[in-house]
Amino acid sequence: MKAFRLDELEAERAANKGAYLQFLRERNMSVGLYALDAGELDPQRPHGQDEVYFVVSGRAAITVGTETTQVARGSVVYVPAGVEHRFHHISEDLRVMVVFSPPES
Repeated sequence: MKAFRLDELEAERAANKGAYLQFLRERNMSVGLYALDAGELDPQRPHGQDEVYFVVSGRAAITVGTETTQVARGSVVYVPAGVEHRFHHISEDLRVMVVFSPPES
């Protein structure tokens, strides 16, 4: 078993001064914590893996392909591999758990 505490992951991510912290990597998936502060721009490019976003905290909009929706704590969004996507209009600091399958390259 591997178990993680969100507050410890956030502290590690912040200490590394990066927006993304991969904290689990297995044969068929990887998991990370992604952080964008209010007003920040999301620099993402399409990924070669399917993704699931689980919003831990914050508020924003996300556009996936041509569809846009509002997200907040508890929202779950699926993004197919290769599809343009981006968080925007981030009104509260955003913390998102990201699951990649297969693992992020």
